[in-house]
Amino acid sequence: MGGRKGMRAENPRAAWDYCRCCLFMAPRIRWRWAPLGFLARSTSAVSFLLGSLAASGLVAVAFFWLVISSSRRSDPTLVGCRPDSEGSWSVGVYYGKSPFSLSPIELHGSSNANNSAWPIANPVLTCASPSRAGHPSNFVADPFLYVQDSVLYLFFESKSTTTMKGDIGVARSFDQGGTWEFLGIALEEDWHLSYPFIFSYQNQIYMMPEGNKKGELRLYRAVNFPLKWTLEKVLIRKPLVDASLIQYEGHYWLFASDFTRMQSLKYGTVAHRLGPGNNIQKILYRADKSLGARNGGRPFIYEGSLYRLGQDCGGTYGRRIQIYKVEKLNREEFKEVPVKLGIEEPKKGRNAWNGIRYHHLDTQQLPSGNWIAVMDGDRVPSGDSTTRFLLGCTFTLLLLLLIMSIGFFVGAVNCCAISSRRNESSWLRTRPHINLRARRYLAGMNRYGSSIRARVNPKTCSGKVVLSFLVLVGIAFACTSVHFLLGGNGAEEAYMFGGQYSQFTMVTMTYEARIWNLKLYVKHYSRCESVREIVVVWNKGKPPSEEEFDSVVPVRIRVEELNSLNNRFKVDPLIKTRAVLELDDDIMMACDDIEKGFRVWRENPDRLVGFYPRLVDGSPLQYRNERYARGKNGYNVILTGAAFMDSEYAFKRYGSQEATEGRALVNQFFNCEDLLMNFLYSNVSSERTVEYVHPAWAIDTSKLSTAAISRNTQVHYDIRTNCLSKFSALYGALPSKWEFASRADGWDR
Repeated sequence: MGGRKGMRAENPRAAWDYCRCCLFMAPRIRWRWAPLGFLARSTSAVSFLLGSLAASGLVAVAFFWLVISSSRRSDPTLVGCRPDSEGSWSVGVYYGKSPFSLSPIELHGSSNANNSAWPIANPVLTCASPSRAGHPSNFVADPFLYVQDSVLYLFFESKSTTTMKGDIGVARSFDQGGTWEFLGIALEEDWHLSYPFIFSYQNQIYMMPEGNKKGELRLYRAVNFPLKWTLEKVLIRKPLVDASLIQYEGHYWLFASDFTRMQSLKYGTVAHRLGPGNNIQKILYRADKSLGARNGGRPFIYEGSLYRLGQDCGGTYGRRIQIYKVEKLNREEFKEVPVKLGIEEPKKGRNAWNGIRYHHLDTQQLPSGNWIAVMDGDRVPSGDSTTRFLLGCTFTLLLLLLIMSIGFFVGAVNCCAISSRRNESSWLRTRPHINLRARRYLAGMNRYGSSIRARVNPKTCSGKVVLSFLVLVGIAFACTSVHFLLGGNGAEEAYMFGGQYSQFTMVTMTYEARIWNLKLYVKHYSRCESVREIVVVWNKGKPPSEEEFDSVVPVRIRVEELNSLNNRFKVDPLIKTRAVLELDDDIMMACDDIEKGFRVWRENPDRLVGFYPRLVDGSPLQYRNERYARGKNGYNVILTGAAFMDSEYAFKRYGSQEATEGRALVNQFFNCEDLLMNFLYSNVSSERTVEYVHPAWAIDTSKLSTAAISRNTQVHYDIRTNCLSKFSALYGALPSKWEFASRADGWDR
């Protein structure tokens, strides 16, 4: 090693010759299986190597099937929404009494019954909107509002999937931002466009988008609002970024980032005072990029003070929005101080649409006096798709190197000498010193390999431990490679339905002996994107305080006087969502499976949609497990210990006078409340009332404790069989069955 270092340092030409030699000789190195005699004496080195390869491959396939394939959400009908190194930006709506008390749309009760969105939840505009309208887009960002009477227009950057540049799209809303109709591409140029700052001046509507690739700041005027625009003039021939305009103290001021004056890791804020015969340019402020020097939306005036929005780009581009109160602004001086924005920080990480970064906000006052704002957000950092691809390739390479290493250790692969001089190229024959060095290097590799094989003998205990460890490392490399290359952005996202998102409430019933299960349950499910609140029905014992739980959503403990399974379906006026997921506290599933179930329920809100199917048939009726239903390829019951339902309909139906006798039987047997709910649903409809969603995996955590409710399975089934006969006499027969694997998406396989 020291000799080669000296050669490269003292003679660069020789070093280059050595590298060329490696390239020439690589095809001439003969990799061969070890002699059969060695294999006979060892524990089959080749078999061990092939077994290691097979184990790594099988585990990687199982990992893909269980963890990744179930969460892949590619829509074959959607051309856009592809992974993009710039991110996966989308747009949300906020309301408030002031620009400093804004909260997301889901907290304000906006709903859309056509899409089963009770309530409508952010984001309200994604890449799917322009993509489904024939304008494939990878993301939407930089939103600006234009208010025209009671109609809202939203202008935004749309990253084209085909050209990979930004165009300016426009959407319209008639319900104060809850539902948006994509109208089309308002402005498209040969260069990238973004930040469509839109404003009115002297009864004309203007747009001032960023186009710094052109090296100009251009002003466009609406000819036929909102889709037809014409170039009015070139304001400034400089590559200004994120230019924002506001009238303040009798003058129009333009704030922008000037890249021509930008120092390393700095953004300069430029102010222009515009007016008749006036165009004064002066650098007023220069700051580090993490201090919000780059604009992050429209400046606004509130209670007589001017506020500027800036981007905190520390760590990654567009990490956060910062707001500044401008204290001094004139020809000679500019001073601003940071103030609190007032928007609650997202806590669900990549599972939230804006969990990693949000960098743009436009807030305006409505005719009603209230304020509305649009904000963009992203669940991944800048360059995430590129980083994941590189990491995936790196772990694939490490896996291949590890496999070769295992082959050397067990003697299944051996590096032999280079081919004879007769077959060598003329280049090698004229450089015998390079040829000799390469031969010595390969001979050294064989000597080291023999030495290691002597120590790592597969027949010895230590050798087996080392080789087993290497196989485990290889399996880890294989799974990690699959995760980065095929696992998407790592988020368990909500599923859109009808162009909108919504939220649901989780309800679980427990008591003091199961507090360990409950804490694990709350920590896990509170991170699922569509979960609004977790309600704990406390049936027995001293209840815990809500502060004891590691939760990113509100947790409410509802203490019951009577220990009854009927409490699970009690009408609760404090629940703010129509959708409720009744889920036992000892069931753990992936958030992605929960989101799938919610998506299916939104398609059919009049059904019980759950994860545990049963087939009840026979004469008399008999309760059996899921294996029986699979054997008969059908089901007619969904266990409500893991099911979505309409809280307004289901809870009122369960608490009705008609269900009185059934509730009494539930109290008598301390069982069968889920069967009663199925009978109550089927009793009022001749249509399908249940639907199954297959979870990728589910873990019963009660098996890890002594607090399981139904440990004697046979006794449990006997009680339920008894309930079936009584419920059928009271409420009629259950439907025959519905087959598995009837959905086109395969979620009920």
